[in-house]
Amino acid sequence: MNTTVARLTARGLFGRRRVLILLAVPVLLLVISLLARNNGMDDLDLAHRILGTLALGTLVPITGLIVGTGVIATEIEDGSIVYLLAKPLPRWKIVTTKLAVAVGSTWLLSAVPIYVAGLLLYGTGDQVVLGYTVGALASGAAYSAVFLLLGVLTRHAVIAGLAYALIWESLIGGYVEGAQTLSVQQWGLSLAEAVAADGAVIAPVGLGTALWLLVVVGVGATAYASVKLAGLTLGSDE
Repeated sequence: MNTTVARLTARGLFGRRRVLILLAVPVLLLVISLLARNNGMDDLDLAHRILGTLALGTLVPITGLIVGTGVIATEIEDGSIVYLLAKPLPRWKIVTTKLAVAVGSTWLLSAVPIYVAGLLLYGTGDQVVLGYTVGALASGAAYSAVFLLLGVLTRHAVIAGLAYALIWESLIGGYVEGAQTLSVQQWGLSLAEAVAADGAVIAPVGLGTALWLLVVVGVGATAYASVKLAGLTLGSDE
């Protein structure tokens, strides 16, 4: 990890305009949690709906999209990446440093608010809140890697990523049985089930499968992004 690249990446990521967008989603989650906790619904069911469906299904992928593409796609699009590529740094180190910033930022902006929202909704009972937080950490890291790769591959990373997050993760991956095995959201839910008390959280994907796929996707996306960035020349228009 290169500290200079990390510092510059974090500074660019949390620019004045982008930080408002990044903060809007977790703030909305907390507001919804505050408004919903006294509506008369069963506390556990409410926690599943907000922490599982809303947070894991929407908050985490959207945050991962904004952060994952933001750490590199903007630099490629405006051409400023050439200054970084001109430095005697291995391309894999650039990618892994930017990924570290993306993962840390995604955790801060999604896992932390999920934990706080969970305490508001359900407290610490049955390890449900801790389970969803662990699930958010795992899925957030995977989303960061996937969307960083997308930022290297295409100038339309935000549009493509938004379509993936909303259509595949929120709709198809959340409800179509056969597709759930290939959903990052469901992998995170598997970890939530493993951490929570027996029967408190139910996941359609087995823990072993989820862990294996999380590692494969995370490592694979990072490695491929390094390869693609290595093939990006200083005069490239791609």
